[in-house]
Amino acid sequence: MVWQVSVDRERCLGSGICAALVPELFEMSEERSRVRHGETAPDETVLDAAESCPALAISVREGARTLGPRP
Repeated sequence: MVWQVSVDRERCLGSGICAALVPELFEMSEERSRVRHGETAPDETVLDAAESCPALAISVREGARTLGPRP
């Protein structure tokens, strides 16, 4: 199974935490984060990035199930 990852650029504050944690998946563009590609293999570091986002702008899903950010 693959995870679908997205960033709500309207919510993103541009902290860069996600890009620092998972640079192969996230990059900074116009002072906001964006996903380089929307799918990734399951990886706890991706969930860490979603949970570390101060704006909770990162969503991680597996099919219809939301994995992150976790409450």
